[in-house]
Amino acid sequence: QVQLVESGGGLVQAGGSLRLSCADSGRTFNSHTVAWFRQAPGKEREFVAGVSWSGPTTYADSVKGRFTISRDNAKYTVYLQMNSLKSEDTAVYYCAASPRYPYRAPSNVPSYDYWGQGTQVTVSS
Repeated sequence: QVQLVESGGGLVQAGGSLRLSCADSGRTFNSHTVAWFRQAPGKEREFVAGVSWSGPTTYADSVKGRFTISRDNAKYTVYLQMNSLKSEDTAVYYCAASPRYPYRAPSNVPSYDYWGQGTQVTVSS
């Protein structure tokens, strides 16, 4: 069973970098598409980036060129490298996984079956 645990959040100044990690303690999500979502206070959860289990990646327009998603199947871990952070990136970041979309990571919340508990990212201006 997929069990997702996020880590790596924290407080960073604008322009700085953070790397988030999403580990599957169940060691089953190598055949799953994995995505990062985020939710700021008072706002809906939104798609940030995704990587299908076949390899292709997708990004929200707001993070293209600044964030990079990658996966290390040997470590059952997906990473989100976040550079040039802005105050508007402040949110709780969630990792999600689905076994149903092998070729492209969907950007809508209902497509994902498994979710982590979230990790807070705060960018100070």
